[in-house]
Amino acid sequence: MTDELRGPDALAELARCRDEIEQLDRQIISLLARRLALGKRTGELKRLAGLPILDPTREAAVIRRVTGEARDAGLPPEPIREVFWQIVGMSRRVQEAAGGEPSAPGEPGPRLEGRSR
Repeated sequence: MTDELRGPDALAELARCRDEIEQLDRQIISLLARRLALGKRTGELKRLAGLPILDPTREAAVIRRVTGEARDAGLPPEPIREVFWQIVGMSRRVQEAAGGEPSAPGEPGPRLEGRSR
């Protein structure tokens, strides 16, 4: 963007930016819905395979992967880590809901204690 925009031109560009943000928000929601649908299917497959829903090693690997990708993309890794702990927690909850299995005592949501600050 340039600093040359003034008045009406700046307002028009602002409106375009906001429209694009809204489009991205819709895409993010769609992607989250797809991810949770896959999480539900993952839970079904875990049950068929006799595996527990809670897999702390896998969850930690997901968080390490996405924070590394965030860093590589020039994004601050800590906020990405926090967002993905929430996403992993949502996925675990849909897995539990699909089969009625709690992940572990005292584990209602994402494992926040594993995060570094």
